[in-house]
Amino acid sequence: MPRLQVYLPEDLHDELKRRGLPASELLQIALRAELERQDALDETTTYLEELAAEVGEPTARQRTHADAIVRRVRERGLGQAG
Repeated sequence: MPRLQVYLPEDLHDELKRRGLPASELLQIALRAELERQDALDETTTYLEELAAEVGEPTARQRTHADAIVRRVRERGLGQAG
């Protein structure tokens, strides 16, 4: 397995050691999660480009309506989380 040197701020390193956490394992998990997140963003971009090519770009009215829906979902989600 290849080795990689990683630099951490002192406070983060101290907390990692204080809690006895496995740095290598956590960094691998975090890196995999970030790669999956970036892949999902790339797939979303591709999907939206294909959708726009198929049905055309949304109108200003459609964008406004979509923005309103997103706001309601976010507000509802934040209210439930509290």
